Amino acid sequence: MTVPRPEKAAVVAEVRDRLAASDAALLTEYRGLNVGQMAELRRSLRAAGGEYTIYKNTMVRLATAELGLDLAGLLTGPTAIAFVGARDDGGAGDAAAVAKALRDFSRANRALVLKGGVLGDKVLSAEDLVSLADLPSRELLLARLAGAFSAPMVQLAGLLQALPRNFAFGLQALIDTRNAESGDDQPSETEEA
Repeated sequence: MTVPRPEKAAVVAEVRDRLAASDAALLTEYRGLNVGQMAELRRSLRAAGGEYTIYKNTMVRLATAELGLDLAGLLTGPTAIAFVGARDDGGAGDAAAVAKALRDFSRANRALVLKGGVLGDKVLSAEDLVSLADLPSRELLLARLAGAFSAPMVQLAGLLQALPRNFAFGLQALIDTRNAESGDDQPSETEEA
């Protein structure tokens, strides 16, 4: 490819830096969306930790070539990139949440087409992007992981608690049996208490 002019080289550097700094970059085709729909999409993506930006495909091709990514097949038609970074509340962005927001918006607005993207250094197809959107949220996955770690400990605590309780019940049953065999109708010491 030819070397871009200095003003375009700055755009290429910006795209390259944003791709390198982002956890993920998800590509869509936005042909047919009006300004209001684009603003609504940007708001929903910002809440999930994504930033929706439009660059010329040639600039993105040059930036991805510098990073060693092969996105040429995805860079046809009007393409916008949802960069996954920090959320509005300061937390880390969630690629699955951004993909879910894109998928949900594309269901309501058929003009938005999911093309694919990059997650880390792996290139995603449109099907991969839909699979990513189907993943549970990060918070839910962390809760499941915490539950998986705590379940054995809860079971162990239950077993340790059952041991003295069952021993006490067995001892009481033995005392009651001995009292019944000896014909002693007086209650045992534990029954009096």
